[in-house]
Amino acid sequence: MVIRADIGVIGGSGLYSLLDNATEVEVTTPYGPPSDVITVGQIGSRSVAFLPRHGRDHRFAPHRIPYRANLWALRSLGVRQVLAPSAVGSLRPELGPGTLVIPDQLVDRTSGRAQTYYDTEGVVHVAFADPYCPTGRAAAVSTARSSGWDLADDGTLVVIEGPRFSTRAESRWFTANGWTIVGMTGFPESILARELALCYTSLSLVTDHDAGVEVGEGVSHEEVLSFFAANVTRMRSLVADVVTALPEERTCLCAHALDGLKLPFDLPE
Repeated sequence: MVIRADIGVIGGSGLYSLLDNATEVEVTTPYGPPSDVITVGQIGSRSVAFLPRHGRDHRFAPHRIPYRANLWALRSLGVRQVLAPSAVGSLRPELGPGTLVIPDQLVDRTSGRAQTYYDTEGVVHVAFADPYCPTGRAAAVSTARSSGWDLADDGTLVVIEGPRFSTRAESRWFTANGWTIVGMTGFPESILARELALCYTSLSLVTDHDAGVEVGEGVSHEEVLSFFAANVTRMRSLVADVVTALPEERTCLCAHALDGLKLPFDLPE
């Protein structure tokens, strides 16, 4: 039996119980194995594939995650829409822990990460002015608002290399540039999704104020994990609700990202 899914969720281990009637699926890709075995199951009438971004045992640091394999594996299973819940730091005093940010822009401050599929057999330039799916964002904003989240319905996510957190000077510089939140995994996930003509929507949960915003010793790994774990049940409900709110037919620009471009190889169907 061929197992397929039309929506992918890339997130943490606390989201495993998201799916009903789940089946584990191993997928091979030209870019090596994904972060872990993919779990496919149901949310209502929708078939969903869940992939733990860092691996089940959190063995992949942000700069070591096999991003290309992850997105390729999801598309291989039929996924065309991706939700990406993650923990982020806030760069603004008014956006405290517990705020949900649905960013509409990003800034890449990573280095050395493989961020394209089209780097050896032929160059392909994919438009990326608006990095997130407008349809996915609209569904997420509407769902979060009706569920009573403290919500920021736009904003700029700056993605840093990690695994270290920002210095105070870096954090203050990010804020001075007008950026909203800071994380470590939102890129290259988003551009790789676009290069595969997938819809990609970030669900960014603020777990802390970044070092340049708060007074004290700065952000700790324990603090981030503890806050996200305390809110994982609520995040799991949000993801499930957004899944059911996503339209089955895609009419957004993401679906047409590769139209008119000559690809050097075939993408998985």
